[in-house]
Amino acid sequence: MAVALAAGCSPADGPFHGQEVSWSPCHDEEEITADREADRAWLEDLECGTVTVPLDHDAPGGGTLDIALVRAPASGPPEEHRGSLVVNPGGPGASGVRALASPLFGDDVRAAFDLVSFDPRGVGRSGGFACGDRYALFDAQRSVAGTDPGDLDAARLQPLADAARAYARACEERVGREFLAHIGTVNVARDLDIVRDALGEERLNFVGYSYGARIGALYAHMYPEHTRTLVMDGAVATGTSNAEAAVDQVAAFQHAWETFLADCVAEVDACPFAGADRGRGSGGSGPASEADVRMAELLERLDRNPERAEGIPVDGRTLLTMVDMALYRETSWDHLADALTALAEDDAQGTERHLGRLYDDTFGRYAAEAEAAGAEPGTGHQDPGAAFTAVRCADRTDPEDVVAYRDAADEAADVSPLFGPGPVWDQLPCAYWPETEEAPADVTAPDAPPIVVVGTVGDPAVPYPWAREAAERLETATLVTYEGGGHTVYGWGRSPCVDDAVDAYLLTGAVPPAGLSCPPST
Repeated sequence: MAVALAAGCSPADGPFHGQEVSWSPCHDEEEITADREADRAWLEDLECGTVTVPLDHDAPGGGTLDIALVRAPASGPPEEHRGSLVVNPGGPGASGVRALASPLFGDDVRAAFDLVSFDPRGVGRSGGFACGDRYALFDAQRSVAGTDPGDLDAARLQPLADAARAYARACEERVGREFLAHIGTVNVARDLDIVRDALGEERLNFVGYSYGARIGALYAHMYPEHTRTLVMDGAVATGTSNAEAAVDQVAAFQHAWETFLADCVAEVDACPFAGADRGRGSGGSGPASEADVRMAELLERLDRNPERAEGIPVDGRTLLTMVDMALYRETSWDHLADALTALAEDDAQGTERHLGRLYDDTFGRYAAEAEAAGAEPGTGHQDPGAAFTAVRCADRTDPEDVVAYRDAADEAADVSPLFGPGPVWDQLPCAYWPETEEAPADVTAPDAPPIVVVGTVGDPAVPYPWAREAAERLETATLVTYEGGGHTVYGWGRSPCVDDAVDAYLLTGAVPPAGLSCPPST
């Protein structure tokens, strides 16, 4: 649960301002040599440091946290240097230090700015932690899989409630009530101002992806006089509970899946969904589409007779998770289409080969991210979901009755029988969370300089309407629309139209034209 924080005024500089970062190389020769896939020159240039922040910004004389920083110095000549550009990759729970392990953005931006990122409080090297047995939450979800959430009575809901309550209690016992009370985004924004000051910047340049966009919006609202440029790529919803937001995300995944299906049919001769109705109709509700029925049959077949990828058994649940991950990046769609086609054709050799490629492109990538975001060694298992849950529970006001989650899960199952109620059940620990400091929902940043919001129409994780709503709510914001798919778009080279407009804004302050809409990549 959360208690509201009054918003509107900019906190004054405190005793933790005035620090200087002591930078040193992030990697030694042995580490650089061991990472065969890394850009050697990039890793050699990376510098790491820390800044110290108070655990409770309202009581700066108490406990402290060290926030881990990483910097890639500007590649251009000194006379072209425009200061620091701080980047947050999202999450909550994603490691900014890890995100800067490979080059970001185009040559002009890298030449002009020192690229800086950080692990927010509770993430990675900034106090990363594990809670209780997260797998018990998954087991409880599996116990009701296949049952219409609306049919779950109190007895059937009890295992879900027990697992969520146990996880929340274990989290509090593991890291303490005070830590959980101050892990939310409002305190990350306060930390960011200390980082900005330690970098020697009078005003902040910032690019935030997904949850990182929430950090940026809140910073501009609290510190408008310290903001220069702010890019929000993939804005998140505010003013709703986590359960309500999860229903929106399920709808976005369904939309992204239907966009992928259209691409598969257009690009792959043997696409197994050719000729099938692919839409859900008005409002995304009603009976499952023919394409979704075919996919459900494929998942059921794998549950009976799992295939293998990289030596790992792939059942229906594992494949659906791989589909989720592949929808995050348009560059993964070819591998996904190849794997589903081989499975549908019952091609043993092709299935093993293409599932292996899809596994590498999804779980392989996730494993590295989980390692970076997980707990300290010796906790028994990685728990990259700990910070994700803790921040989400801190930032929003959530219902405390499991029935409210059941109703939201029922709505999600109606929106998408394929992706179903799981994302709603993931939010259930928030019903039992200790009291926290809630970030304000009515963030308008009226005194901030121009802000750029980027929204992707087919984003599976942050629905495009959230970006549109953020651009309308933030008084100085301009919306740039990418008509393609995938989770966030700026700086990945997928849309020169988006990249050019945002680059110009960061470098010169020139705001993109109102209503700019960029076509999907081909």
